[in-house]
Amino acid sequence: METHARCILIGLFVIVASLAGFGFVYWLHATGGLGERTIYRVRFENTVSGLRTGAAVSFNGIRVGEVTNLQLNPGNPGQVFVTIAIDTGTPVRSDTQARIDVQGLMGSPSIALSGGSPNLPAPAASKGEPPLLVADASAGQDLTQSAREVLGRIDKILAENSNSLHDTIANFDTFSAALARNSKGIDTILAGLEKTFGGETSKGPLPTYDLTASQVAVAPSKKPGKELVVADPTTSVRNDTQRIIVVASDGQSSFLDNAQWADSTPKLLQAKIIQSLENANFLAGVGRPSDGLTNDYQLLIDLRSFQISLVSPPKAEITFMAQIATPKGRIIDGRLFHGEAPVKAMDPASAIEALNQAFTQSAAELVRWTAQKML
Repeated sequence: METHARCILIGLFVIVASLAGFGFVYWLHATGGLGERTIYRVRFENTVSGLRTGAAVSFNGIRVGEVTNLQLNPGNPGQVFVTIAIDTGTPVRSDTQARIDVQGLMGSPSIALSGGSPNLPAPAASKGEPPLLVADASAGQDLTQSAREVLGRIDKILAENSNSLHDTIANFDTFSAALARNSKGIDTILAGLEKTFGGETSKGPLPTYDLTASQVAVAPSKKPGKELVVADPTTSVRNDTQRIIVVASDGQSSFLDNAQWADSTPKLLQAKIIQSLENANFLAGVGRPSDGLTNDYQLLIDLRSFQISLVSPPKAEITFMAQIATPKGRIIDGRLFHGEAPVKAMDPASAIEALNQAFTQSAAELVRWTAQKML
């Protein structure tokens, strides 16, 4: 009884194993790459160096099969026949091109198929042989061989023109030696040409000037514990410069020669307004937005003008709009400030003196107005 049961188990195991084997073969045939294939032969007129059986075959970059055989043509030593097996649905035409393809510098060679006219038929088999594709004469030539041929041509050209190249190099040497002997004369000629055609010699850095902060004293009966942030001033592009602006009577702008501010005009104005408020000593703190203050109030500045006006007589002018705002952006009050001073002469020292006078005048008014609004 036990022997009979053991035989039944062995028989069941054999049946199950057989069914599993058939199922695996069916799966491999259907989805594992053993589907229906079409055989083609590709004839190369040159070397197929590095190509091996099992190498990939791609059509327009998509893998469609593999190389199954490589064979020399007994009747023509220069030809190689490569047999490939590819998916039956691959749209191969009689004018489809074939070449050796290498992925990267160290990749393995493979067969790459591409192109083909949609109106042409697929290549047909003849004399019992698979359909034939003929590769271009240079399709199998490897990069090394191509490099050798190019270098050989270059070497041949150099050998045939060695005398001419020698004479050319000698002429360059003679010319450079002549330039070296006459370098001083060439420098003189170039300097004369530069002067003739309006060239200017390079100038050194411009002298730098600074503004003077206001010294207004405000003596509150009780110093408030408030902090004020002076926001970065806004202004037009014309005023955002280190140069000192000069405006003619017709409105055209230029810059004062041989002078510039220590910083751009808006940044300089912000720094000197902060110093003027610090000198007044009526706030617990005053600074820029980046200084990390409590920001009880904000002072908003819009610079309208900071210039020398060439009216009669010339004068320095500064105009800016100031507004005091809460941290939430509510405007408490605003006022337009203007300062001006006569310019004694159109030289940097006189212009800077006049601009300083105009600034200290308007900055003093700004300090008094700010103190009135915050005390």
